[in-house]
Amino acid sequence: MNDRSRSCARLLSAILLSLIAVSTVSAQEKIRVAYSSTDTINQVWTVAYDAGFFKKHGLDVDLVYIGSTTVGIAAIVAQDVQVGNAAGSGVANAAVRGADTVSVGCAINILAYELVVLDSIKSPEDLKGKSIGISRFGSVSDVAARELIKGLGLKPMEDVKILQVGGASERAAGFSRGVIAGFPSPPGNVYLIPGGLPHRILANMADLPKPYPLPFICAVTTKSYLAKKRDTVKRVLMALIEATHYFKTNKEGTQKIVAKYLRGANKMYLDSSYQSTAKILERVPYTTREGMKIQLDEALKQSP
Repeated sequence: MNDRSRSCARLLSAILLSLIAVSTVSAQEKIRVAYSSTDTINQVWTVAYDAGFFKKHGLDVDLVYIGSTTVGIAAIVAQDVQVGNAAGSGVANAAVRGADTVSVGCAINILAYELVVLDSIKSPEDLKGKSIGISRFGSVSDVAARELIKGLGLKPMEDVKILQVGGASERAAGFSRGVIAGFPSPPGNVYLIPGGLPHRILANMADLPKPYPLPFICAVTTKSYLAKKRDTVKRVLMALIEATHYFKTNKEGTQKIVAKYLRGANKMYLDSSYQSTAKILERVPYTTREGMKIQLDEALKQSP
């Protein structure tokens, strides 16, 4: 082959590669995906987006923030979003009311929360008559608040009020202003408290006799969407699996993404929350039968 022939061959190869790249971009399937919190423990979704794993699996994702499991579930049921981050509690509550929600995979299957309270609250007795802040009723923070309060030998809503306040940053802000006396928090969120208000950890799920099984960081859709778009949902899961591996093996890259989405994230928060989350992320995102059964049983008790 002479030089001219080689040049032509290289040119044709370059054109073909360009056409393949254009074809790949145009083949990206548009899908709306929701994530429910900006704290580190929830950010496998933002990692999948920012690190390019959704695109790698042929998905043109419109990533939207819906700051509550209950609101997110409603958006999934209405198909305003096709797949979203939600916990088993939200899936179960919707299911017992007739929704066709389904959890197709969970990155975390235990409830990893602690109860942050004012430093003046030194015992469960001191917490009586006070209020604890959560995002919304039926959310993971609601489940955590009730389990932590019961773990202290107190009765939720009777001994300790539960107020809907908002996400991680809103709860920390409400705590610093004295609106609430405490809040359930994923590990590390205490470092988000503005001004370093004195506080203590009154209870921790890790100190209970056994971990509380809860399908926590889960990919949720509807059974009808799954039936029509099984391959699409599979690609979402593949992107999340790769994002989980990236999270566990790329501390610096993950922390940059977390800091981008969570205002007020400081080094102490980033280090603490990264270490605790990386330990409990599932390499294979199964939804556990035990955890979902507990949530279904609880939902049936509360259903009118």
